[in-house]
Amino acid sequence: MAASDPIALKLAQKQKEISVAEFFERNKQLLGFDTPTRSIITAVKEAIDNSLDACEEANVLPDIYLEIRRYEDSKDDFVMIVEDNGPGITKTQLPNIFGRLLYGSRFHAIRQARGQQGIGISAAVMYGQLTTGKPARVVSKIGPEEPAYEMELILDTKKNRPDVVSRNVVLWEKDHGTRVEITMRGRYVKNQKQSIYEYVRATAVVNPHASIMFKEPDGSITAFKRVTEAMPEKTSEIKPHPLGIELGALLQMAKNTESYKLTSFLVNEFSRVSYRTAREICAAAGLEGDLRPKKMQIEDAKALLDAFQKVKIMAPSTECLSPIGDILLKKGLKNVLDGMRPSFYSPPVSREPSVYAGHPFQVECGLVFGGELPKDSHVDILRYANRVPLLYQQGGCVITKAIESIDWRNYGLEQRGGRGIPVGPAVIMVHVASTKIPFTSESKEAIADIPEIQKEIENALRLCGRKLKTHMNKSARREKASEKFEIVLKVLPKLAEKSAKVVGKPVPSLDSVVAKIMDIVYFEDNVEYVEGFHKVTISVTNFTEKSKKFKIYLVLPMDVKRVFPGEKPKDNLESKVVWEVGKLTPLEKKEFTVALEGMDRDEYDENEFYMEGIDPVRVLGAEPWLGVE
Repeated sequence: MAASDPIALKLAQKQKEISVAEFFERNKQLLGFDTPTRSIITAVKEAIDNSLDACEEANVLPDIYLEIRRYEDSKDDFVMIVEDNGPGITKTQLPNIFGRLLYGSRFHAIRQARGQQGIGISAAVMYGQLTTGKPARVVSKIGPEEPAYEMELILDTKKNRPDVVSRNVVLWEKDHGTRVEITMRGRYVKNQKQSIYEYVRATAVVNPHASIMFKEPDGSITAFKRVTEAMPEKTSEIKPHPLGIELGALLQMAKNTESYKLTSFLVNEFSRVSYRTAREICAAAGLEGDLRPKKMQIEDAKALLDAFQKVKIMAPSTECLSPIGDILLKKGLKNVLDGMRPSFYSPPVSREPSVYAGHPFQVECGLVFGGELPKDSHVDILRYANRVPLLYQQGGCVITKAIESIDWRNYGLEQRGGRGIPVGPAVIMVHVASTKIPFTSESKEAIADIPEIQKEIENALRLCGRKLKTHMNKSARREKASEKFEIVLKVLPKLAEKSAKVVGKPVPSLDSVVAKIMDIVYFEDNVEYVEGFHKVTISVTNFTEKSKKFKIYLVLPMDVKRVFPGEKPKDNLESKVVWEVGKLTPLEKKEFTVALEGMDRDEYDENEFYMEGIDPVRVLGAEPWLGVE
C-alpha cells in the first residue's frame, strides 16, 4: 500500500471478526471469573447447575459428588470434580457442550431453567486451560449397556470450537451419568459466606430432592442428604407473550412465520391470544386481519405493539414455572439450618404468579429466627434465582433492596432508621422463579431492579414478618406469664403455709386468690410425631374467678389426609377442627387432642389455632377467631 493511500484503507486492513470465545477469554470477569476465590466458586456453580438440570429433565433424583483437591503440590492450582447420575451425554455432543460457548438446548425455550445461554460449563473449561494450560477431562455414559466415553478437550478460542486432545472407551461402574474434571487456578476459602461450602449448603435448601456429597481439599466430607423423593414439577414451554415482545423481535417473527394472515400469526406465534383477541388487536392497530405478516412494515409493527397495550390480554400461563412450594421449602431450610436450633420457622410464603414485561415470575420467601443464629450482626440473606444461589453482588440485587425498604422494627428486628438490612438472629430467604430472570450481568449474581418483582418480594416479606411478630408476641407473653405463674403458684402457697402456722389455723384455699391475681385463660399447645401421625394437644387452664364457655378452632394443614378426633376417623375433611367447651370452672384444666395423618415428620411442627367466646384481653396463648379459613 502506497504511503499516500487514505488512512481509512489502512484501518480497514486491521479489522477482523472476533469470536465470542475470544471475547470472553479477554473479558472473563463478565462471567464471574474475576478473582481466584470467585472463579473456583463460579466453576462449581456452573457444573452443579448442569447436573441438576440434566437429572431433572430425565426425571432422575440427583446424586451429585463434588470434590475439590489440590493439583499435585501446587498452592494455587486445584482440580474440581463434579459427578452426577444424570442421563449422560452422547459422544458426539460431549465436545460441543464442554468446549464451545453459546451451545445449548434451552436458549430459545420459554420456561424456567437454571442455565439457558450455553456459556457456563464451557466457560469453566476455558478458564481452566487459560490459567493452568490443562485440558478438561470428561467421562459420560448414557445407559447400563452402553460404553463410557472419556475425552480430554480444550476450547479453541479463535474459532469457538472444541479441540479433542484424546478420546477413549473406559470402564465405569455407573449405569449412567457424567463426570467432569477441570484443573484451574483459584483460592480455596473456608468458613466464609462466599465459599464453595456456603454455595453447596444454599443449593441444598432449594433443592431438597437432591443428595450432594462434598469433599474438601483437607479431606473433610459433608453430606447434604435429600429430604424428599418428590421431583420438581415439570415445566412446559410456552410461546412469547405479546406484552414482552420488542419491535425487532416482532418483525423477525413476522418474517419467519408460516401463517398467511395477521390474525393467524397472532394466534399461532403468541401465547394467550385467541382469534377474538387477535381481531381486537388488529382493530386497535388499524390493520386488516388478512394482512400478510411477511409484508408487514415497521409502522405496522409499531401499531401492533401499541395495540398490545390497549387490548386486554390474559397473563402468561404459569405452567412454565416450577416453584419450590411451601412444604419443600420448609424442609430444605430445616435440613440445612436445624444445627443452629432456631426457635421459629415462619411458614414459607408463596405469592401468586405475576408478570413483568410479558415474562411470568413467582416469588417465594421464608424466614427463620432465634436459636444459635448470631444476634448482634445483620440477618443472613439467602438469595435465589431459579433455584440457584446468588452469592455475590448482594448490594445491587432487587432482593436486597426489597429487604432494605421494609421497616423491620414493626416485626421485632432491630433496624436503624427503619431502613437497611436488619440486625438480629434471623435468616431471610427469597426465591424468584421466572422464564427470564433479569440479571444485571452475564455472571448472573444479582437480579435487576424491576418494580414488579420488588413489589412482589416486599409483599411476601411483610407476610413473613407478620408471622414472626405473632410468634414473638406469643413467646413474650408466655414468658411473662410463666414468671407470674412461678411467683403465684410457688411463693404464695409457702406464704400461706407459714402464715397459717403463725396464727395456728388451717392453710386456707388459695384458688380464688390465684384466680384474682392471674385473671387469664391460659392456652398451651404441642405437636409430636408418633408412628406416622402428628398428635396435636391443646390444653386450657382457667385462671379467672368465673366459669368460661368458648370454642377452639384448629386450622388444618392442606396436606392432611385423615383426622382422628378420639376413636372415630374423619375422612371428609373441612378446613378446621372445632371444640366447643361448655363450661370450664375456675382453675380447671382441660386437654383437647387430635391426630393428623398424611404428612411427613417435618411438614407440620407448629399449630394454627384460635379461640372464640372469651375477651382477648384475658387470653394468653391463643389469638381470637376472626373467621380464618
